[in-house]
Amino acid sequence: MYGKAAICISFVILFLISCSIYVGTVDLRSYFFPLLQSPTVPRSLCASARPLRVYMYDLPRRFHVGMLDRRSSSEGAAPVTAENFPPWPSNSGIKTQHSVEYWLMASLLYGGDGEEGREAVRVSDPETAEAFFVPFFSSLSFNTHGHNMTDPETEVDRRLQVELLEFLRKSEYYQRSGGRDHVIPMTHPNAFRFLRQELNASLLVVVDFGRYPRNMSSLSKDVVAPYVHVVDSFTDDDPLDPYESRNTLLFFRGNTIRKDQGRIRIKLAKILSGIDDVHYEKSGATPKNIIVSTEGMRSSKFCLHPAGDTPSSCRLFDAIVSHCVPVIVSDKIELPYEDEIDYTEFSIFFSMKEVLEPGYLVNELRRFPKDRWLEMWKRLKSVSHHFEFQYPPKKEDAVNMLWRQVKHKLPGVQLALHRSRRLKVPDWWQRRR
Repeated sequence: MYGKAAICISFVILFLISCSIYVGTVDLRSYFFPLLQSPTVPRSLCASARPLRVYMYDLPRRFHVGMLDRRSSSEGAAPVTAENFPPWPSNSGIKTQHSVEYWLMASLLYGGDGEEGREAVRVSDPETAEAFFVPFFSSLSFNTHGHNMTDPETEVDRRLQVELLEFLRKSEYYQRSGGRDHVIPMTHPNAFRFLRQELNASLLVVVDFGRYPRNMSSLSKDVVAPYVHVVDSFTDDDPLDPYESRNTLLFFRGNTIRKDQGRIRIKLAKILSGIDDVHYEKSGATPKNIIVSTEGMRSSKFCLHPAGDTPSSCRLFDAIVSHCVPVIVSDKIELPYEDEIDYTEFSIFFSMKEVLEPGYLVNELRRFPKDRWLEMWKRLKSVSHHFEFQYPPKKEDAVNMLWRQVKHKLPGVQLALHRSRRLKVPDWWQRRR
């Protein structure tokens, strides 16, 4: 009797296993032949599918490269192509930090090497586009047309903004999405300052959110870009002892008269003055001072990044390409590509309250372990290429990282667009804020 029962149970078990194999819920290879299994390959955070298809509007030169060379801004000038695209001026000084708009446009004009390593490619048919790029150099316009904001020439900047808005509102593709899938760089805090609120639905490329109201710009909708660094990259940083080769403990050189949270710079000047291995100096952004700052960062273990007029500044990215461990003191800072890069691997963060306690910051840095600093230094060297803007663009450089960030935002764009088409009442989520 027991023998028959055992046979019946065995038959049932075999039957269930056969069914499981048939429907695919059991893989016997994983139990009996594990070596035959394909090895699990960890997915890289930098892995990306095909390039984003971007349509770039063909705007007159006065909206972009005409500001670099006013002789080429006439309406009869040839369309901008990769062949006639002007290089970024080497003598532009501090204006370089807000040139993200230029490098984004350049990346779309570039047509070499196929699609390998590229996160975005330009398409000529807007019907095939996944995103639309608006090549208006709003930051350069502010810096070029009445930088002091009271000059009569400021009217040129305002007029360009008015004309651009009129152009976009006539575009069927802008109308179709309400501008949600339109990428518009605004990296200077005063970029597009006259009509900024008219573009609050678009996907903005900003360096922080210091000058933007919450109903216009947010981390969920927009892309945070790095400033374009103004110091030269440290390409031959290979000493026998990197830690000991940097004699200065903490380095800061820059403007100490700032607004908002940037007022902390004056307070830090008093706290950090008179300390032998701390260099804290007020200076302006002249070509000579940029060279001096380059040397100072390269010879320092830590580089101080306090808030400025807005939560971020170019200084952070100058430190990164100088392989000087950033010490970030800015309670409201947002950082580029933070879904892919962990800044705590190569930066140290302090609250504004902490650093205003006399002696606290310097004591913490003196106690910082050498082996941990070396790990951060090596990590800086490995990530610094993500902060390089260049032409032609290279795989995973700053501009390709930014296009990938745009790609990450598009599912949210589609969600907002689809909801807007079916809502019969004002969006209650907006009213709850």
